[in-house]
Amino acid sequence: MLMRKVPGFVPASPWGLRLPQKFLFLLFLSGLFTLCFGALFLLPNSSRLKRFFLAPRTQRPGLEAVPEAPGHPPAGAREPPPNPAPAAPAPGQEEPSSLAGPRRRKGWARRTQPPRPREEATAARSGGGSGGRAEAPQEGSPPFSFDFHAFRSRLRHPVLGTRTRGSEEPQSLVQTRREKIKEMMQFAWQSYKRYAMGKNELQPLTKDGYQGNMFGGLGGATVIDSLDTLYLMELKEEFQEAKAWVEENFHLNVSGEASLFEVNIRYIGGLLSAFYLTGEEVFRMKAIKLGEKLLPAFNTPTGIPKGVVNFKSGSNRSWGWTTTGSTSILAEFGSLHLEFLHLSELSGNQVFAEKVRHIRKFLRKIDKPFGLYPNFISPVSGNWIQHHVSVGGLGDSFYEYLIKSWLMSAKTDTEAKDMYYEALTAIETHLVNVSPGGLTYIAEWRGGNLDHKMGHLACFSGGMIALGAEDAEEDKRAHYRELAAQITKTCHESYDRSDTKLGPEAFWFNSGKEAVATQLSESYYILRPEVVESYMYLWRQTHNPIYREWGWEVVMALEKYCRTEAGFAGIQDVYSSFPNHDNKQQTFFLAETLKYLYLLFSEDDMLSLEDWVFNTEAHPLPVNHSDSAGRVGGQL
Repeated sequence: MLMRKVPGFVPASPWGLRLPQKFLFLLFLSGLFTLCFGALFLLPNSSRLKRFFLAPRTQRPGLEAVPEAPGHPPAGAREPPPNPAPAAPAPGQEEPSSLAGPRRRKGWARRTQPPRPREEATAARSGGGSGGRAEAPQEGSPPFSFDFHAFRSRLRHPVLGTRTRGSEEPQSLVQTRREKIKEMMQFAWQSYKRYAMGKNELQPLTKDGYQGNMFGGLGGATVIDSLDTLYLMELKEEFQEAKAWVEENFHLNVSGEASLFEVNIRYIGGLLSAFYLTGEEVFRMKAIKLGEKLLPAFNTPTGIPKGVVNFKSGSNRSWGWTTTGSTSILAEFGSLHLEFLHLSELSGNQVFAEKVRHIRKFLRKIDKPFGLYPNFISPVSGNWIQHHVSVGGLGDSFYEYLIKSWLMSAKTDTEAKDMYYEALTAIETHLVNVSPGGLTYIAEWRGGNLDHKMGHLACFSGGMIALGAEDAEEDKRAHYRELAAQITKTCHESYDRSDTKLGPEAFWFNSGKEAVATQLSESYYILRPEVVESYMYLWRQTHNPIYREWGWEVVMALEKYCRTEAGFAGIQDVYSSFPNHDNKQQTFFLAETLKYLYLLFSEDDMLSLEDWVFNTEAHPLPVNHSDSAGRVGGQL
């Protein structure tokens, strides 16, 4: 009792501590516990604790889920960081005299998630910290890099050529015609932008967009297909609109069924060429990620891919309309080589190159009837299905990619060269004919019987044969140049013999009729590029003014019969002076037809054939001028 009355006295706790001391002790223990427990979240290996205590995050917008192909690491682990090369000059700007020079490579922290589209855009605009090197660390190997500066320094000609800009001299006739084609492109783009931006194609009659189901839910096919044409024509504002759409709105988290062939030549080809022209990192990253989504198509017993891939499940299938329901098409699996080599070049992931090399080896060894390649093969058994051979639809771009693989490799891919000339010899022996009227054409072969017709798609072959003539055996070079000229003349005749001066989808040589369609179902024209493609190649090889005159005839016909109030559309009957339209502005009209026409009226050093090859959708891909230490698209 006495002790309670002593001033300042506080009874001790059961542990011998007074109350203020007890409070301070508990406060210290609480802080120590909090500090120790919280530190667990900062440790390098604390991810499991985080996942245990923290709710899982939902997938952020723009993080595309890529189906995994068996035997390949997850896409996220291979995702290159957003480390852009400084952008190339914008359309119309002068290129630096030298883009080469010592560049210090900087390291990157490893990312475990793909970047958001907005992050890609920011990285591409910033020019970010790598001195022109795009890097992606890989397990157990030095960091991958692609030196955009070195690549551009190896080009032998400026991308846009050396023509004089800003001259006060009156425009020549050629310049005036080129400007007209540029105006057509601008009109086609602006119409698409106004009525269908983000959709795959414009429907100019109904003034809306068409999505379709060929691209597995991907959008903006016209945007991707137009990028390099807009850049080439120096339509700066329109190019920036297209680029911004890719950065902000082109998402790969789709779940539909897509055509392996069409996604490759249009989307991947368009993105690759846009990267090589500009150095914008967003194009490279999107191309690589989209390429990974196509890999499940190759999961077959033979390694020959099926034509359709499901972006959601990663399954594959053949087109239902093929004969057996389990058939792959020559032009589809044979037109991957150019793009897939560049995917490996830009990603450091050799799986892309390995897939197409395997196709090449398989076709090299398989027996071929009379040296010809039939259009259909079983991806299960590896046997040909039907003996139908065509240099037009179903077969066309397979042959094109053989000679272009040789050229893209800076003439080192001798396997492609040998296969091309062997195939061309068989084609000339068994398919090439001359009509009673003196027109040279390439027929179709069905088990020994010929269909004496030629499809519009086969009209690319004049340009292809001209392109390959230089590297043929010396005694055949002049012959191949003449063959190319004669086939191109025949295709021009198919245009000239119609009321609209536009060519039909297919034309025949029988019953006294030559180079004309014989039924309405083959009389349509859907803005196809193959004839003007051959004009462009023949012009660059010969500089014969007839090819520019023929090209201008096409421009005038397009203006008169295909231009509508809201874009360009195909016509249903080329033999009618008042044809009906088909309500579709095809993506390849902007990617190919207008580009080839523009190049036809440009100098030869614009997208010089010494530096570039065009994929079958007219997207330019670079020739490998580098050595083995810095390859660009060669035999990786």
